[in-house]
Amino acid sequence: MAAAAPPPPPTPTPTPPSTVPADSTPIGHPLFSRVRLAGPSDVPHIHKLIHQMAVFERLTHLFSATESSLSANLFSSPPFRSFTVFILEVSPKPFPENSPHDSNPNYTPVVRIINSDLPVEDPEREIFKSENENVVVAGFVLFFPNFSTFLGKPGFYVEDIFVRECYRRKGLGKVLLSAVAKQAVKMDYGRVEWVVLDWNVNAIRFYEEMGAQILPEWRICRLTGDSLQVYGNDN
Repeated sequence: MAAAAPPPPPTPTPTPPSTVPADSTPIGHPLFSRVRLAGPSDVPHIHKLIHQMAVFERLTHLFSATESSLSANLFSSPPFRSFTVFILEVSPKPFPENSPHDSNPNYTPVVRIINSDLPVEDPEREIFKSENENVVVAGFVLFFPNFSTFLGKPGFYVEDIFVRECYRRKGLGKVLLSAVAKQAVKMDYGRVEWVVLDWNVNAIRFYEEMGAQILPEWRICRLTGDSLQVYGNDN
């Protein structure tokens, strides 16, 4: 048996990638991230993201959304008053100046820099290209207003939040949720809530670290498909 090598000199404890304001000096391989309001032209990307989410959650047998059904339902009302989608985009370079998204009267995009030691390898870069050669769609969050009778205030319910696999564990999910929370605070809403699958321990830990309360005593009740039709047509 070979002799054990001497222990290496102590090294600083590595820190995870962090989100910093966009005007900070990037280090290593910076990943520029932007949360912006989605529009009808984003439907093809949203549809692909939802399908990837169904695969991740092992629920493809329930997936029946089409681009047409998304287009018909998502953008018929003003944002934040009905179904609203934030798109998460990333780029290895700063986002283009004078982007049309910067002049959207309903929402000013949130830009952050994720400092990372290594570049991100994105095998699906081509199919998720967005504004230009460098900008790609990395995720989304879909939410809409609900109402808390106990608080006497509206809130936001997050139906879906998803970050593509190669961009996970970089703080981008927090960037998305923070954008929703910031909008709720701006509108004086009382809370933001969502559900998480009980086997997704990484997500549960992440939400708890954010300060979210996990409510195990609550259960989702759902009428859909034939059951919905039966009760919907009950005279």
